[in-house]
Amino acid sequence: MAQPERRGPQVLNIGEVLAQLSDDFPSMTASKIRFLEEKGLINPKRTPAGYRQYAESDVERLRFVLALQRDQYLPLKVIKDYLDAIDRGERPENLPPGVSVSPRIVSDELAAELQGRARALSEEQLRAESGASVPLLQSLLSFGLISHVNGKFDEHALQVARACVQLEGHGLEPRHLRPFQAAADREFGLVERVVAPLTSRKDAASQSRAAEAAREISELCLSLHRALVQDRISRMDA
Repeated sequence: MAQPERRGPQVLNIGEVLAQLSDDFPSMTASKIRFLEEKGLINPKRTPAGYRQYAESDVERLRFVLALQRDQYLPLKVIKDYLDAIDRGERPENLPPGVSVSPRIVSDELAAELQGRARALSEEQLRAESGASVPLLQSLLSFGLISHVNGKFDEHALQVARACVQLEGHGLEPRHLRPFQAAADREFGLVERVVAPLTSRKDAASQSRAAEAAREISELCLSLHRALVQDRISRMDA
């Protein structure tokens, strides 16, 4: 009786990888996959002739990276730190809420969770999840601290509303917080100028580099802002 043929792990080319990712990440391109490899997020095997050979684990890592970029707005450096920790057999700290990973690949449950699109919240959902009152939400809208599209709010609006609920407890109302909006606009202008040479190019790799550079610069701006404020606070004890 013939023995069943044993098959090794499935090997995919870059076109097959794109086909697997296209439903959840329709803008994904071969250039971006190569860019993520360049940044050390994946490391496919190579044939003696230099052709890339992707495993299913590479596809799952790509799903993890792309979903955290899209849904959690994390920079690639932070995502790489998570993956490096996982590869060392560690459990990364400070993962976004609800995100957990297993070594080398993303679990089926997590992959399904991460593939979900960013949520669109109704005003009622926003108030329920943030704890904001109707007057506070109306003030946030009137001062431009949050906005909506066709009556739906995104995760950024939820973060702003939650922070403003806490600040309200310290006596800070939305009208006091307008300088933060102005500062955010100025910082965005700085970021936009820096990445302009990349955004002017239309190829996918340049667009990916521009998006990643923008995230990195914004994180550095936030770190600088935090350090400057903490310096002022520390002088209160002097």
